Amino acid sequence: MYHVILAGGSGTRFWPYSRKTKPKQLLKIIGDKSMIKLTIDRILEFSTIDKIYIVASKQLCQLIYKEIPNILKNNLIIEPEGKNTAPAIGLAAIHLYKKDPNAIMSIYPADQIIENKDKFKKSIFLAETIIKNEESSLITIGIVPTYPATGYGYIQYKKNNNKFYEVKTFAEKPPYETAETFINSGDFLWNAGIFIWSAKTILLEIKELMPDLHESLSAIYDVINSKDYKIVLKQEWNIIKSESIDYGILEKANNVYTIPAEFEWIDVGSWKSLFNIMKKNNKNYFDGNVVTIDTENSLIVSPDKLTAVIGMKDVAIINVNDATLVMPINRSEEVKNIVELLHKQGEKYL
Repeated sequence: MYHVILAGGSGTRFWPYSRKTKPKQLLKIIGDKSMIKLTIDRILEFSTIDKIYIVASKQLCQLIYKEIPNILKNNLIIEPEGKNTAPAIGLAAIHLYKKDPNAIMSIYPADQIIENKDKFKKSIFLAETIIKNEESSLITIGIVPTYPATGYGYIQYKKNNNKFYEVKTFAEKPPYETAETFINSGDFLWNAGIFIWSAKTILLEIKELMPDLHESLSAIYDVINSKDYKIVLKQEWNIIKSESIDYGILEKANNVYTIPAEFEWIDVGSWKSLFNIMKKNNKNYFDGNVVTIDTENSLIVSPDKLTAVIGMKDVAIINVNDATLVMPINRSEEVKNIVELLHKQGEKYL
């Protein structure tokens, strides 16, 4: 089994802390290790560094190599531009298939917190066993939901007495009322974005369901070990369309199964999700140089400058680098919209 970490994201919902030159996966958000270091250390509990591959931009691969100098340089797979998860996974798949036609690949986001590593390993090994018994299986790890989250995708499954279930449908991030319906039905899981399948199988699925992407991947595959690789990669990447693996493959395939995770899982995707997991003091979490009066249930981060707050409730105030973000804590998902506005105005604060 090989382990592929998707580390090309820009972490827009963690702006202004997360920036293009140092996105969320390279930040030490929890403890003294970066998010990607935590991810790699988790995999190293049951694998070796030579089996770990990372997909990211050239700039991020350089930064990651400084952070993780023992990773093999050849295991850093450069994508010329972020095109969502389907092209990134396809690119990793052709590299692994070229190396090992029998490769099984596990795919992970670079920015999750997972407690109980033994149960995590158990889920990954169960998926490997399923695939060895039925190579055409596509496995996704599901998380038993604890509240009607609107920031996660959902997996609906068919109940049985096994340790894994056939997937009925995938649902994108729903409005609150729909999320409540999902929770109450008892047959939905959160989509963790952790996938396991053989490189051969996912490439066959891409050939059938995303033929344009497969054509480009085939052209890149043919030159992987040649001097023309970078040229062909850039040419094909320019015409590849951005698409998620969920929409491009999993929602359309007939052989998708889910394993409900027994481990604790936290997607540190937004300021609110971070606030939810931090230990509070009088319902607040402050980090840095912060002074408050009559302020409750709020997240305030100000490592360098003094931030003084009076009479606020249910807010997030992030005062870092050269920017300050102020918002109701429950609107954290909208930070990406601010980043889009800033992108239109120029690159100064990104």
